Amino acid sequence: MVIGVPKEVKDQEFRVALTPSAVQHLVSLGHSVRIEKEAGEGSGFSDDEYHTAGAIIVETHREVFRQAELILKVKEPQPQEYQYIQSHHTVFTYLHLAASKSLTEALMASGCTAIAYETTETVQRELSMLRPMSEIAGRMSIQIGAHFLERHEGGRGVLLGGIPGVSPGHVVIIGSGVVGASATKMAVGMGARVTVLSIDVGQLRHLDDLYAGRVTTLVSRSQVLDDSVKDADLVIGAVMIPGAKAPKLISRDLIRYMKRGAVFVDVAVDQGGCAETTHPTTHSDPVYVVDHVLHYAVTNIPGIVPRTSTMALTNATLPFIVRLVNQGVEEALKTEAGLARGVNVSRGRVTCRAVAEAHGLPYTPFDAQ
Repeated sequence: MVIGVPKEVKDQEFRVALTPSAVQHLVSLGHSVRIEKEAGEGSGFSDDEYHTAGAIIVETHREVFRQAELILKVKEPQPQEYQYIQSHHTVFTYLHLAASKSLTEALMASGCTAIAYETTETVQRELSMLRPMSEIAGRMSIQIGAHFLERHEGGRGVLLGGIPGVSPGHVVIIGSGVVGASATKMAVGMGARVTVLSIDVGQLRHLDDLYAGRVTTLVSRSQVLDDSVKDADLVIGAVMIPGAKAPKLISRDLIRYMKRGAVFVDVAVDQGGCAETTHPTTHSDPVYVVDHVLHYAVTNIPGIVPRTSTMALTNATLPFIVRLVNQGVEEALKTEAGLARGVNVSRGRVTCRAVAEAHGLPYTPFDAQ
């Protein structure tokens, strides 16, 4: 099979869909890899490394799409890429379609098969390709929040870890899944006072056991959430419903009652965000202020640590890629239920219920096509 890896075009997205070692593995299996010139440069992988691994270096974005059957990306196709996607393509990437009706409709119009990393499952029903980027985004959210709490960035001027005789900053993490647990690990390590809110008591119990009283765990109910957010220096939005829009848990009114110069990092922005005040930002212009609260809502947080992110992502995606290319896409989707659950759009139809519901579009189960 001919595999295409275009250079990412999203703002300051430095990741790439395959490492040279992954390319070498796919070529050894008899497949052909076309990779756009300088696609790996942002992650520290040169064209020479890809050429040595067996890839064919392609000069333009358009040519990668023209030559390939399977398109591997990191982030969702951008508007300037829509024109290149054709009915014979299978696009395998993070899609987050519930947050973008325009992309959903563009993929439908193309007639392609679009498989989302974030809804593809293992045989154990785990979201193994979502996990590593969630781990990175969760850890980075605390690092980012600590930076924007600095006074010269517009924050409250609070050091998360405090010092002897001065209270540490208060971090409130909404959600206890992979993002929330990763954020908790970093916040505890920095010496912050940490509160985690979740509706999953089992996950809260695990965090309580893990940190032996160093973390306050609370079942998330309206009043509990409001009180915690009002007291926070840094709030992390870490809620996720696979494939669906994130619930709006933080109202505009609640933002008004937060501390002046507090920071809100909404990691759920890929799925629409968990606050009424959230809108997507970029690494070039990452923050905005609503009612004296700094909002950070960059949709590709792991892109700022691209070497780590690219290697972690390829570790997770390569087993699925191998199945797609060795069996052929059609056969792999017939025999691999986890891969089939990753299909969000196929032959002009929406095949992910959560995406269809988010946009009021008809839903067609993948196996019913």
